[in-house]
Amino acid sequence: MKVTVEIDQKWVTLARSPIYFIVAALTGVSVTFAPLFLYWSGKGEFYPGYRGVIVPLCFAVIYCVPCFYFRLGSAVAKELRQESK
Repeated sequence: MKVTVEIDQKWVTLARSPIYFIVAALTGVSVTFAPLFLYWSGKGEFYPGYRGVIVPLCFAVIYCVPCFYFRLGSAVAKELRQESK
């Protein structure tokens, strides 16, 4: 069984742009290193003077990277759930 999914042109453009490679590269960071840096920052071991920059940056990476994939996945899932035309 083959299924064809049509998604909006903006997602196709975004997936083919350099932004996608940046998001893909940050995927591992958002899962592993950003929480680790938050942990180290909380203990005061990771650049203690830059805590005001590191903590928001880590939260932004942890939050924004999955949002990209959730929004793209929801567009694909929405198309898959529509009744056959």
